[in-house]
Amino acid sequence: MENSVKAFRLISSMEAISFLVLLGIAMPLKYIWDMPGMVQSIGWIHGLLFVLYIIGALVMYRKFKWSLSVLAIVIVCSLLPFGPFYAERKYLPNNA
Repeated sequence: MENSVKAFRLISSMEAISFLVLLGIAMPLKYIWDMPGMVQSIGWIHGLLFVLYIIGALVMYRKFKWSLSVLAIVIVCSLLPFGPFYAERKYLPNNA
């Protein structure tokens, strides 16, 4: 159980960081300085991490017997900047 929680924490953190880089660095480069290259590279990485996050959330849902509302909150958190950090601290055990 500890390995799956650690893996989800890692994916969650990487997904949140990639989202922040996409919003805070890549998008301004594209729209302010007309440099779209970073959006393409960070965009597909973030997309992959997003899919892994959703799969991980479903695994945690089954493992911890979360309610559907908790699962919904965790998934909505993936759509918000800093949201995955909140979700992992709120809904995952601290000792894993």
